[in-house]
Amino acid sequence: MSNYSYNNLTALEKELVFHSFSRADAAALGAMLDEEGRMCGCPIAMEITINGLVVFRYFQDGCPPDSTNWLARKRRVVDEQGMGSLRFGKMLEENGETLEDHKIDSMTHAPGGGGMPIILHGTGIIGSVCVSGCPDHLMDQEILISSMRRLIKYKS
Repeated sequence: MSNYSYNNLTALEKELVFHSFSRADAAALGAMLDEEGRMCGCPIAMEITINGLVVFRYFQDGCPPDSTNWLARKRRVVDEQGMGSLRFGKMLEENGETLEDHKIDSMTHAPGGGGMPIILHGTGIIGSVCVSGCPDHLMDQEILISSMRRLIKYKS
């Protein structure tokens, strides 16, 4: 899905809903993200939070030092906006708005691909999954989508 729009990202978030999500699931998702990143050939950083607690964080060999900052910027968008970072970016783009229009600092928030909410069926958002490191933020998004779909399929 490389033709991203606000509407299809909204539908994607409705698709990627878990019936349960534990710290063990975070570790399994992290392993899948690691594998997907290696297949893409770019060193990625990844972080998974549950209820504000970082339960998984891994930096593949070769990740630049600013990876921590990029993960935090994507996580802030997910946490504060209640949606994926790319979906928020597309909302801004499609509405002709900027972060500044929403009084959001571009140095602390990244409204692009690579941040997704962890949504629990019947509960709502319980955390986030963030990936950074690919030369194109849409590749970060593809790694996330593929890995989340794999975990949902594995758990069903």
